[in-house]
Amino acid sequence: MAFDIDKYTSTSKKVVWGDLDFDQFRTNPLPESTLRSLRYMADIEYHTVCYLRDLLVTPSHKEADVSAFMTMWNREEFWHGEALAAVLGAHGVTLDFDQLKATRLKLGWKDRLDPIKQSLLGNIVGKDFIAVHMIWGAANEWSAVAAYNRMAELEQHPVLAELLRRIAKQEARHVAFYATQARERLGKSRKAQVLARFALKNAWGPVGSSVMEPAEVTHVMGHIFAGPEGLREIRKLDEHISRMPGLDGLTIVENSLRNKYGYVAA
Repeated sequence: MAFDIDKYTSTSKKVVWGDLDFDQFRTNPLPESTLRSLRYMADIEYHTVCYLRDLLVTPSHKEADVSAFMTMWNREEFWHGEALAAVLGAHGVTLDFDQLKATRLKLGWKDRLDPIKQSLLGNIVGKDFIAVHMIWGAANEWSAVAAYNRMAELEQHPVLAELLRRIAKQEARHVAFYATQARERLGKSRKAQVLARFALKNAWGPVGSSVMEPAEVTHVMGHIFAGPEGLREIRKLDEHISRMPGLDGLTIVENSLRNKYGYVAA
C-alpha cells in the first residue's frame, strides 16, 4: 500500500502529554535504571536534527516526498525528546541543550566530517543511495517502536506507559514511510540491494550507538531487550529487515548487540 505523504504532513503534530498526571511520578517514581534509559532515549530524539543535517547534503533531499517527510519527522522527534525530558524533569533530572552540545563536541572531527562523507558517498552512488537511506531509517524506526512499547510493558507505570505508547504510535507512522519507500526502491534496483546489504551488515548499530558511550548503549539494550521476550523482539526486528528485497538472511540487530555490546538474553 502506498504511503500517503499529503495525509501524513497534514496530520503531523507534536506528541501530547499535558493531559497526563505527572504528579504520579512523585508518589510512584521510576527506578534509576529506567531513568537512565529514558535519558538515552531523550538524547537521541533531540539528536535527530543532526541526522537530518547529514541527509540534506545527499540525493534524498531532492525527492519531494522524502523532503516533506523528513521535515515533519524531525519536528515530531524533537517533541518526543521534549516529552521524555518532561518525565526526567519530574524526577529532578535536567536535560538541556548545553549537555547535548557537549555530547556532540566529544565526537570531534567525526561529527564535522559526517556531512562531507554523506555528501560524497550519496553523490557518487546517486539515486540508489536513497534506498540505503530508506532501509536504514526503517531499521532505526522499527527499533524505536519496539523499544518504546517494550519499556511500556516492562515498567507498567500507568503514566509512563501511556506516554511511551503515544510516542510509539507516531514512530509507527515513520516506519510506514521508510519501509514503503525502501521496499519500492530496493525492488527496482539490484545495485541498491547490494549497497544496502553491505551498509547494514558492516555499519549498522543500535540507534544512538554512534553518539552515546558504549556503556550507555549496553545498559539500554540490556534493559529493554532482556530475557526471552527481549530476544524475540530483537529477532522480529531482523525479520522485518530480512523480508526486504535482496536482504534475506540478514540478522544485523542480533549480531550487533551480541558482537559489539555483549548482549545475553538471560
